[in-house]
This record gives sequence, structure tokens and C-alpha cells, in this order.
Amino acid sequence: MSESILLQSYQLGDNTLSNRMVMAPMTRSRSNNKGNVATRLTAQYYAQRATAGLIITEGTFVSTKAVGFINVPGIYSEEQTEGWKLVTQAVHEKGGTIFTQLWHTGRLSHPDLHNGDLPHAPSALNPLAKAYTNDGFVDTVTPKEMTIEDIKQTVLDFKNGAKNAVIAGFDGIELHAANGYLLQQFFNGYSNHRTDEYGGKIENKARILFDILDALEGVIDYAKVGVRLNPTLHNSQGMMLDEDTIPTHEYIVNRLNDYGLAYVHLTEPFTPVDDVPFAVTEVAKHFRPFYKGTLIINKSFTKESGVNIIENGYADLVAYGVPFIANPDLVARFEADAPLNTPDQSTFYTDTEKGYIDYPEMVG
Repeated sequence: MSESILLQSYQLGDNTLSNRMVMAPMTRSRSNNKGNVATRLTAQYYAQRATAGLIITEGTFVSTKAVGFINVPGIYSEEQTEGWKLVTQAVHEKGGTIFTQLWHTGRLSHPDLHNGDLPHAPSALNPLAKAYTNDGFVDTVTPKEMTIEDIKQTVLDFKNGAKNAVIAGFDGIELHAANGYLLQQFFNGYSNHRTDEYGGKIENKARILFDILDALEGVIDYAKVGVRLNPTLHNSQGMMLDEDTIPTHEYIVNRLNDYGLAYVHLTEPFTPVDDVPFAVTEVAKHFRPFYKGTLIINKSFTKESGVNIIENGYADLVAYGVPFIANPDLVARFEADAPLNTPDQSTFYTDTEKGYIDYPEMVG
């Protein structure tokens, strides 16, 4: 094998990806409209990046209760679904493959985003983090502990999001069970103090994810479903590692084999965990033996490190985030060993075209 393995095609279910580079899901806050609808600007942004083997869209909220960030598109209304059709059509016209990420922020939200109501969470525990509102990043509050009825409704909300994703023309969906958001809040002992069937032992803490997966039967082919996990999230987004964190994710990843999914999408540590008890420092290497299907790995990869992790057999696809923001032609730049544009971080979460669709492609 050579470094070109990153640029080789890959069969992902019914989709033949043109390369093994994935555009990672990234919030961009460009849906600054009444219905939080994806627009033609959104379509242009993703179409510019359609040479990625696979695009995973920014997280899309599955309900009004799921909201935790301003100006982020949803996928729970008919208007939003119609907006996403513009995006899928634009990407498909460029020959691309696109999944959408279904998202519920849980306690990483704020009453200002819910007409004064408390955000929902497994337990009434403040993550002591930040939520992005019209007033900028503000401190989180103590959330409302979800009832069983709330949990069942959330499962239905994810099911409805998947149904709308199919209608919108997406090639698949990704369930966001990472980065300290609602589903991961159930997995973690620091955020989940429940004593019912959704708390306590590992199987219970993971239950909501499998309830959602079971609810998707008949709505979307499991071969079009991915799951995003962040097993080593620590001291970030209100999450802390404990003795059950890695075993919980091992249980989840192993059980996901039963569903015949499109992929499992893992993230290497956000923060240094070398000295953290219960941590694993190399996520892809650790979890590869637990999963028989396609494994995507994410976190600050270069071209060279992306090639290496595939050649070592730890992952099949590599997700790139910020490099795709600043380089819509990232695949061509990797192929040509060309220099990369520098991203303008001040425009990551603004509501204008600047820093969104105006990054130059390489000349020649």
C-alpha cells in the first residue's frame, strides 16, 4: 500500500465512495431564518465539497427540544425537509454522497433557546459548560430530568428525523451519540444518576441508543445508518471519564455489530488523557477489534497520519473537519500535495457568506 490509499475508492453499502476522506460534521450556524431551514447557501457550501468521499452534514436538530445552538438547521418540519432537498440535490449533481447527522443537545442548551423552559437531560445535573444563544456563549443551567415519556418521545423524534432524511434525499444518517450531547449524557455516570431502566448498569445507560436504532426499522435501511461515538471525552462538554466509560463504549460498539450499520464513527481524545485513569489513548486501535464493519476515525488528522491509520488497519475511512472548511477542494490538494488555505476561525459561527463559500480553490 502507498499514501494513495486515502484517495482510493471505498464501498460503503450501496454507495461507492470516490475516496476514503470524509467531511466531518461541523456546526456552521448559517440557518439564520425563522424556521431554521437549510438554504441555497447551505447547498452551495456542501456542493463545493462534494469531492469528499462522504459528507456528513452538521448536526441537525430532531425536535425543538433538541435545540442547543442558534441558527442551526433542523430536520423535524416539512419546511426543513424541503430545505435539505436543495442540499442533497446539489451534492448529488456533483457526484457526491451525503449523510445527515441527527442531533439532540440535551443539557448542553439553555432556557433562552426553549422559551424559558429547562433543557432536557438524563438527570438534573448542570454540566457547567456553555451554550450558544443570541447573547453568545452563556453558562448552562441545571436541566430537567427526563421522564420515561420524555425519553419515548425523544426516540420518536429521532425516528421522525430519519424519516425526513429519507424524504430529503440523503444517502444515510448518522446518530450523534458523542461530544457530551444527549445520548452520551445517558452513557456517562457523571451525567446519568438514574435508577430506572435508563440508568445504573451499562446495558441500561446504553438503552436509549438501541431504542432509537430499533425504532428505525422499516424507516431506513440499517446499512444507511452510522453512529458517532467519543469514548474518551474528558473534562470537556461537561463529561468526565469514569471506570464504566470505556466498558460502556466497548459494549455499545460490540452490540452495534448486530445491526449491519453503514459505519461506526469514532473520535480520538479531544484533550490529553495519558494520565487519566480508565482512559485509552488510541481510540481507533483500541476499538478496532470490537467492530467488524466500516470504522471512521476523526481528530486532527493530516494526509500522512490519515494514510498511516488506514494502512495500520485501525480505520477504513478518515474524517477531516476544519481542513474542509478552508479547503473545499481538499481532496485535490491532498492528491497534488498542495498547500492548504488557513481557516478564519472568526467566521466559523457567523451568518454570512464570508468564511463559508468564499475560500479559494487551488489554481492550476
